[in-house]
Amino acid sequence: MTSHSETNRLTFQETDEAGYPTATYIYSGDVATSVTSSTAGRVDLISSSSTSWSGKLLVSSLSDVFLPSGYPQSVSDDYLPYQIFDSLQAFCSSIAGLLSSRAVLQGVGVGNANASPTSALLLHILQDISGRIATICFAHRIGTALEPECKTYRLAADVFNDIAMILDCLSPGVPAGPPRVIVLSTAGVLRALCGVAGGSSKASLSAHFAKWGNLAELNAKDSSQETVISLFGMLVGSVVISHITSFTTTWLILLLLLALHLSMNYAAVRAVQMTSLNRQRANIVFSALLDSDKSLALALDIDVPPTSPSKNEWTILTPAQVSKYERIFHRDGALQWTQHSDTDMTTHHLGSAQIGVSMSTFLGGSVSRSFKHTLPLQRLVTVFADEMYILFLVPTETAGDVKWDASILLKRGCGVGQQLKGWVHALLAARVLGRMTIGSSVDVVLAVVEGTLALLNTDSRFERYLTRLRGVGWDIDIAALETRSGRRIDI
Repeated sequence: MTSHSETNRLTFQETDEAGYPTATYIYSGDVATSVTSSTAGRVDLISSSSTSWSGKLLVSSLSDVFLPSGYPQSVSDDYLPYQIFDSLQAFCSSIAGLLSSRAVLQGVGVGNANASPTSALLLHILQDISGRIATICFAHRIGTALEPECKTYRLAADVFNDIAMILDCLSPGVPAGPPRVIVLSTAGVLRALCGVAGGSSKASLSAHFAKWGNLAELNAKDSSQETVISLFGMLVGSVVISHITSFTTTWLILLLLLALHLSMNYAAVRAVQMTSLNRQRANIVFSALLDSDKSLALALDIDVPPTSPSKNEWTILTPAQVSKYERIFHRDGALQWTQHSDTDMTTHHLGSAQIGVSMSTFLGGSVSRSFKHTLPLQRLVTVFADEMYILFLVPTETAGDVKWDASILLKRGCGVGQQLKGWVHALLAARVLGRMTIGSSVDVVLAVVEGTLALLNTDSRFERYLTRLRGVGWDIDIAALETRSGRRIDI
C-alpha cells in the first residue's frame, strides 16, 4: 500500500497465494476534506489481467476447483505432467471397468431365470472375505517398501487391477461352480492388492508433490479431478457397452483400453522426479559422484573416466536427471555401478546388499566356503567404532562370475545419513573387490572395507557429498533404503 499525501490517494495491490498481482484498487479523496469529514472518496479498480472478464472468471473458477491453492508454486514441477497422464489412465480404466462389470453380472446369472440371488450373494461374500485377508497379508509383507518404492507399487497396483478385469471378463466362459468361484475370488484378491499398493503409494506421491504443507488440500483436489474424469468415462463407457456386445469386439476394445491404461500409468510414474534416495537412486547418484572424484579414484588405483571433470568438480546428478535413468521395476537390493555418457547409461551388477539386517543374518552371511576363517567380529567392531553401522561382504559365484553380497548392521540411533553412508560404503567396497584379481579371503575383504571407510572419512569426504546433494535438490533426511522391517543392535 502506498500513500500520496498531495492527492490524498491510496493504492491497494491485491495478490494471490503465489504472490501474483490480481487487481489494483486506487482510492482518491479530496485534499480539502478534513479527517473528521464523512465525505466519501472514489475507488478505481485496475485489473492485472489482459484476458476478458468471462475467460478470466472461467479459468480462475476451474483452477480453484481442481488445482491446489497457489498453483503452480504450491506444488512440485512434476505435478502437472503426472496429473495429465493420471487423468488419462483413469478415463481408460473407467470404460474398461464397465466392460468387466458387465461380464461379472453375466457370470453370476443376470438375465438367467435359473440363477439364484443367494448364490450370487454368497459369491460376493467369498470375494470380500478373500480380498480382506489378502489386504492384511499384503500390507504386512510390503508395507515398509511402499514409500521407498512408491513409483514401483503405483504402477504395480494398476497391473493388479488390469489382470483382475481380464479375469472378470473370462468368468462367464468358466464353468459354474468351484472354477468360476476361484476365478472371481482371484480377481477380488488382485483388486485388494491394488487398493493397498495404489492407495499407499499415491499418498507418498502426494506428499512429494505438496510444497506448502498442503497435503490434505492436494488430496482433496485430486479426488475432485478423479471424480470428474470417472464421470466422463462412465458416460462414454455407457455408449460403448450399449453398442458393443459381440465377444470378439468386446475383447479387442478391452485389451486396447488396458494397453492405453498401463501406458498412461507408466508415463505418469516416469514423469515423477522423487527427491528421496532409495536403493536404486542411491546407486545411480553415487556411482556418478564417486566416478567423478579423481582424488578418490587415484587413491583406489581406479582408472578415471575420460569424461570425468576436474578434481574439484564432481558430477552431481539432479532428481530430474536421475528420473530419466531409473527403472520402474528393478532388482531389490542390487548393488549396481552405473557409468553415464551423454546419450546412454551402462550398468554393472556388482552384487546385492541388505541393510538393517538381524545379527543372525549378519553372522550367517559371513560363513562361506571361500573363507578359511569365520568373521572376525572383534576387528570389525574396532574398525566401525566411530560409525553407526557395521559392514561386511561375502563372495558368491554364479556361472564363474563372482559377485559380492553385503550385509549392513545398524546400531541403535543410526540416522538417515549414516544409513546412506553404509549403503555407499557397500557400493564402493563391492566396486573395489570386483576389480581385484587376488583371493577373497577374510583378511582381504576386511582390508578393503577398512580402506574404503578411511577414504570416505578423509577430509569429511562423505559429509561434503551430502552437502552437494542437498544443494541440487535431494532430500537426505528421508529414510528410503530399508524395504523390510529392520533391526538395530547395541554393542
